[in-house]
Amino acid sequence: MNRLVRVKNALISTVMAAVVMSSGMSFAQERYIISVVPQLPQAVLHDDWQPLLEYLNDKLGVEIELSLQDSIPLFEIDFLEANPDFVFLNPYHEVMAHKAHGYEPILSDSSRQLKGILVVPVASEIESVADLDGATIAFPAPNAFGASLYMRALLANEIGIDITASYVGTHANSYRHALLGEAAAGGGVNNTLLKEAEGFQAALRVIYETPGVTPHPLAVHPRVPAEIRDGVVDAVLELRETEAGREMLKAVQLAEPMRVTYKDHYQILEDLQLENFVVVAD
Repeated sequence: MNRLVRVKNALISTVMAAVVMSSGMSFAQERYIISVVPQLPQAVLHDDWQPLLEYLNDKLGVEIELSLQDSIPLFEIDFLEANPDFVFLNPYHEVMAHKAHGYEPILSDSSRQLKGILVVPVASEIESVADLDGATIAFPAPNAFGASLYMRALLANEIGIDITASYVGTHANSYRHALLGEAAAGGGVNNTLLKEAEGFQAALRVIYETPGVTPHPLAVHPRVPAEIRDGVVDAVLELRETEAGREMLKAVQLAEPMRVTYKDHYQILEDLQLENFVVVAD
């Protein structure tokens, strides 16, 4: 299916959702799609998310199917075309998705704030972020929020240095480019660095952190019926009650899930004025 057809179908879905919402009708379907931002390799994301989806499918009596894109730009195209019913995305992606199609955040992790980080090898001569002036820095993708978008804005506007950005696809790739000397530093976020092996983490040194924000939300398209949306929220919150459930939540970056809304948790990101640093995927 080409992109024109996908966009047409997405527009039809959006119009139908609006009709359903305005009429008060609710049509629960049997199959839903969840898209997850590809911060990590697809195999890792599949292993992390599939147990949660199997739990939700059994609990709700529906099929929520995982959709994984090859890159963050392709992931952006996917949600900007309104293809997924649910989407786990970075905070500024949520701003983009909310403005484009009304995706509403419903859950996030209360255990920590999301912070972008820059890492260098432990033995690197770079001591501070100011030492990166004129250097090449590896980033996952232009619009990876803490790892790239917010980071690049801060480096230019607050730190006042010029850098060359090299986009390498995932957070994992970014860290490895830094460790192997293929870039002077690598951008990521605290949550993804903690998912690396302890020995790998020990080989890197964090030299800069962004201010913290509410981390990645799980968001839902307006076409999803309220009973399905609320059922997902209730089922996820119930997982806090068992050890197995808590491990499941930790794997998908929802270690201590909390209810969130756009107005209370993500609208503030509009004030960061990051538009000049956003790169729209073709």
